[in-house]
Amino acid sequence: MKQVVPASISGEGSGFAARGSVLDHRFGRSDPYTLGVEEEYMLLDAETLDLVQHVETVLAAVSEEREHRIHAELMQSVLEISTPVCRTIADVERELRELRAYVLGVASEEGLRVGSAGTHPFSLFERQRITARDRYRQLVDQMQYVARRELIFGMHVHVAIDDPEKAIQVVNGLLVHLPELLALAASSPFWRGEPTGLASSRQMVFAAFPRSGPPPRFRDYADYAEVVGQLERTGCIADYTHIWWDIRLHPRLGTLEIRICDAVTRLEDAVAIAAYCQALVKLYSERHNAGKAIPSYHRILTSENKWLAARYGLEAPVMDLATGRRNRVPVAQIIRRVLRELAPHARDLGSEAELEGVREILARGNGADRQLRVWGANRDIVEVVREIAKATEVAAVPA
Repeated sequence: MKQVVPASISGEGSGFAARGSVLDHRFGRSDPYTLGVEEEYMLLDAETLDLVQHVETVLAAVSEEREHRIHAELMQSVLEISTPVCRTIADVERELRELRAYVLGVASEEGLRVGSAGTHPFSLFERQRITARDRYRQLVDQMQYVARRELIFGMHVHVAIDDPEKAIQVVNGLLVHLPELLALAASSPFWRGEPTGLASSRQMVFAAFPRSGPPPRFRDYADYAEVVGQLERTGCIADYTHIWWDIRLHPRLGTLEIRICDAVTRLEDAVAIAAYCQALVKLYSERHNAGKAIPSYHRILTSENKWLAARYGLEAPVMDLATGRRNRVPVAQIIRRVLRELAPHARDLGSEAELEGVREILARGNGADRQLRVWGANRDIVEVVREIAKATEVAAVPA
């Protein structure tokens, strides 16, 4: 088979300014801490609960009013939704509920079901078809097997920041919190019909992508722009959206995008995690405004804690980097401590009730815990998917 080399490999014809596209940013164009959420859903056969290749059918049935909120993804069995810009977490909850309910209604009319989790417990990536879009064809052509096996589903949270230099420092501050976010959202304990022993198998799959994982630490925005500009000018990437770090800047939107989370099944969990993200961004933004130092930890340490969260979920025994304790502690203990620190910020943001949902996740478990309980009851992998679909569909019922 002939290997096609992207036309931009030399950097010619990329369509971006010589100094790099990220210099034309929109930080400060919208109010700080406004936010938006993206979720990726599975399209399921109503009888077998296997994935089906019907994204184009669903998109064709979407109304003109909603079409800019509902999108295709790499695989034809994946559907993505995106909220509009929201001022509060309550707005996020309302928009997500409406979008989930709408998608579920359209899918139902086409004889399909919808599920939200980090991986489909038993579907095989070999049976999935790539969506007929140039971006996805080029992605598969460039990355081959790495892209073809990317049958995973995520949730991304965008939070607006009013200054690019501040955005860089907030990202640096958030690195220590990646294990907390991953543990709360982990919902992919199965891969190809088998329990993997991981709370988030999605992390294992996506780790093979280039430019993934925790972002490097940048000194300032100029440092970031120079690195991204070099990648663009040389044709390694078409633009910065081909950088898939766990947290990345989104200069065109003026946001910080938190990408580490698995797609979560329960709507309430998605809202709680978004509230946690928003409050963390406010915490570090205000530290930066006050001229306070933002703690920095070695990448090896933060990456080790991330691995532990992917492996063990909410029971992960992580290093307490903030205190330097000799013994490891459960990540849930650190989350409870961070919640106390976030409380005044949640009050300012009006998100106290939604942030309380994080404590509920700690009390009843994350998505991976729930899937493993269903599996443990009867070892029926189809029943696991049935429970995912059922819990996802609860979103169609008004609160």
